[in-house]
Amino acid sequence: MILKYNIIFSIECRKKNGIPILENVPIRMRVNYKGTRIDFVTGYRIDVDKWDDTRQLVKNGCTNKLKQSAAEINTVLSQYEAEMRSIFKKFELAEVIPTKDQIKDAFNKMHLSESEKESGTNKAEEKKAKRPRPSDVMKEFISENSVLNQWTWGTIEKFNAIENHFKDFSSKLTLDEYNKTQLAKFVQFLIDKKNMRNSTVKKQLGYLKWFFRWCQEKGYCNCNDYQSFDPKLKTTPKKVIFLDEHELEQLETYEIPENKKYLERVRDVFLFCCYSSLRYSDVYNLKRSDIQNNKMLITTIKTHDDLAIELNKTTTAILTKYANCDFPGGKALPVITNQKMNDYLKELCELAGIDTPISEVFYKGGVRHEITTPKYALMSTHAGRRTFICKALSMNIPPEVVMKWTGHSDYKAMKPYIAVADKVKADAMKLFDK
Repeated sequence: MILKYNIIFSIECRKKNGIPILENVPIRMRVNYKGTRIDFVTGYRIDVDKWDDTRQLVKNGCTNKLKQSAAEINTVLSQYEAEMRSIFKKFELAEVIPTKDQIKDAFNKMHLSESEKESGTNKAEEKKAKRPRPSDVMKEFISENSVLNQWTWGTIEKFNAIENHFKDFSSKLTLDEYNKTQLAKFVQFLIDKKNMRNSTVKKQLGYLKWFFRWCQEKGYCNCNDYQSFDPKLKTTPKKVIFLDEHELEQLETYEIPENKKYLERVRDVFLFCCYSSLRYSDVYNLKRSDIQNNKMLITTIKTHDDLAIELNKTTTAILTKYANCDFPGGKALPVITNQKMNDYLKELCELAGIDTPISEVFYKGGVRHEITTPKYALMSTHAGRRTFICKALSMNIPPEVVMKWTGHSDYKAMKPYIAVADKVKADAMKLFDK
């Protein structure tokens, strides 16, 4: 008996949003016989322009994203074809017309058998070795998305850290092996070994899901367990660290010692944030040319919002103080690096006696923790912006007006500040009882 069949190697035609995908598409082996069609995954991918459709091979000298050469891929494709022909030969000799499942089973068994003969390893493990791990494609992910989304260096650093977490967790697991079980283990690893709070782990999972979505779109993984992976991690609202009216006055009137004069400029810049709502990145980039008609006309670094922020007595006085100083790039204020300014700000607030105990509750896994820290140790440049918002709301300035200054687009972002402002007002009312 003669079985008529043909074996075709081709690349899969895929589209995204109606546009053909031309990069890193799967190579497929298709077998046709007796009106039956069977598709096999070869485990290899190649760009469309590197595939010779006539010869059904990868073009000579080409490589794919995983640096697998044309010679390497074509050799395996030829091996698959030879294996399939031998399978049909056996059925011919037995005078049996095979079912689709019989062909598949025979191919899988032969594959495993050949692998064991050649290297003594399981074929599944060989295939696994060819599948990418997170560290194999993370740099491509960062390189591509940092350009498309105009990432800051801080965002790039976050994904560099995630790459290191993957490596520390397991250097062997492929992307496809990150099912719900492994993702749960990864979360526990971040908590136990990386000493992360649940709130930090949640942020990490957000970045991780972004990475896996990209991997799936690129065809680097087929497992989509990450989409429905949603561990119930207990968290508490983040404390809004700001200076109240008394503490702000404390900082403004504190007499800086002669041997600590370097703290004077730090205080001025921080107070400017407290009275203008500017983030560190925006006050760092503020130029004299941005100040017109008693307003600051700026495009924010973080959100690219165009804002017009009126000057007040305090911000005007600080700008006037440095009006005759020559700062690089026409900058308006003496702003140092954020890290150094945060360090000096903590030192300044400690000297000024801003040491209100701040109790903070957080969770690591299912374990509740509570710590109490003096406020000065929690101070950062962003506390200036928070101070402005809380002060403005406590003075009954409508939230929609405050949002015009801060650039907030919805009330959701303002909610924590409104809650704080309500408490400040309630505490202020109690002064009448004394």
